[in-house]
Amino acid sequence: MSGASEPGGWEEFGMRIGELSARTGASRRSLRYYEEQGLLVSSRSPSGQRHYEDEHVQRVRLVQAFLAAGMSSGTIVEMVPCMTEPSEDRARQALEIMGRERARLSEAIDGLAAARAALDHLIEDNHAYLTRSADDEA
Repeated sequence: MSGASEPGGWEEFGMRIGELSARTGASRRSLRYYEEQGLLVSSRSPSGQRHYEDEHVQRVRLVQAFLAAGMSSGTIVEMVPCMTEPSEDRARQALEIMGRERARLSEAIDGLAAARAALDHLIEDNHAYLTRSADDEA
């Protein structure tokens, strides 16, 4: 049996988690999480070490883009086949999912705007109180 650094060893068949982490900027912990969630699938060496191929770099970047867009890992699991194995049906599915996510984000934004308006009102009330207190002391 060949070792990882010998010709024919596992090292020839891809990169280890540290290299994938370096190439994508994702932490090793994040990469393990992506695997747990079914977003990334690695091969394993006989000793159980994860090994990745060049296409995993693109997959991780895709996952990162979806996460940055506010998608949950469950939603990303739905989206990945739409992006990695495109077809008209999957494009329609992706549009449906992204539309649903956009509506969810819009609702969250509306809620945050209402919370900010309420906070602005409280700030104004507090300023008015301080102004009245200063006038009363004068």
